[in-house]
Amino acid sequence: MRNLDVTTLRSFVAVAELGGVTRAAGVLNLTQSAVSMQLKRLEELLGVPLMDRSNRAIGLTAAGEQLLSYARRIVDLNDEVMARLTDQVFEGEIVLGVPHDIVYPAVPQVLQRFATQFPRMKVNLVTSFTRELKAQFRRGECDVILTTEAGLDIGGETLTTKPLKWIGAPGGSAWKQRPLRLAFGRFCIFRAGAIAALGEAGVDWEMAVETESDRTIEATVSADLAIHTMIEGTEPRHLEQIDHGGQLPDLTVQQINMYASDKGRKEVMRHLTDMLRQAFKMM
Repeated sequence: MRNLDVTTLRSFVAVAELGGVTRAAGVLNLTQSAVSMQLKRLEELLGVPLMDRSNRAIGLTAAGEQLLSYARRIVDLNDEVMARLTDQVFEGEIVLGVPHDIVYPAVPQVLQRFATQFPRMKVNLVTSFTRELKAQFRRGECDVILTTEAGLDIGGETLTTKPLKWIGAPGGSAWKQRPLRLAFGRFCIFRAGAIAALGEAGVDWEMAVETESDRTIEATVSADLAIHTMIEGTEPRHLEQIDHGGQLPDLTVQQINMYASDKGRKEVMRHLTDMLRQAFKMM
């Protein structure tokens, strides 16, 4: 009887999801050679090639794609069993602060995985602006925060760097109007840069909506009454990036940063931060 090794399957899943051995090795805290050896061992065990190495970017073969869904389930089931039977010391609450506009799509996936592995740990999700989240973190009110910033403070870690994009209603025409109608929060960190870019490009604009409610902004933009800016890949399904063909100025890039304080719960916090790190690298 041949048995699959969970550690090897975990490496296979990481390589498939992150798109390469180097990034997977960083997340798994292994050397590249160790991950490559595990992949080779898995292919030898199954007797089929799992990775398509014909291009510079590693892809999956048909057999690899078939194995991936099984491997995810096996790894998740293994983690759930271990958590259920050995999680007695992992009880309590972690407060996670995230800006509203980067909650999707990564954070719900992380919360689901974390709850499976640590069912007795409660994650209290707090959404606010970057400035307020950093203030709460300094006061010890949040254990982990994510931020959107142009730079990085001491003690932080940049998870990914993404460009800002103009966002509008699907198939909308609000971006063609002049003066250009904008919808922004009063404390939105992207607001000043967007206005400066419009000024440099000579695009007339007016503030159609100025609010503290992200839902109000989304409703206005989805009604094609104004446009907004968001980090690439974080726009909700009812909004889309505007294909303006150069009629709107390019925007700056933003860093998604993470700041964490273990407060004596190093192991469980390490798991949560690893999950966040992996999820945002996949964006």
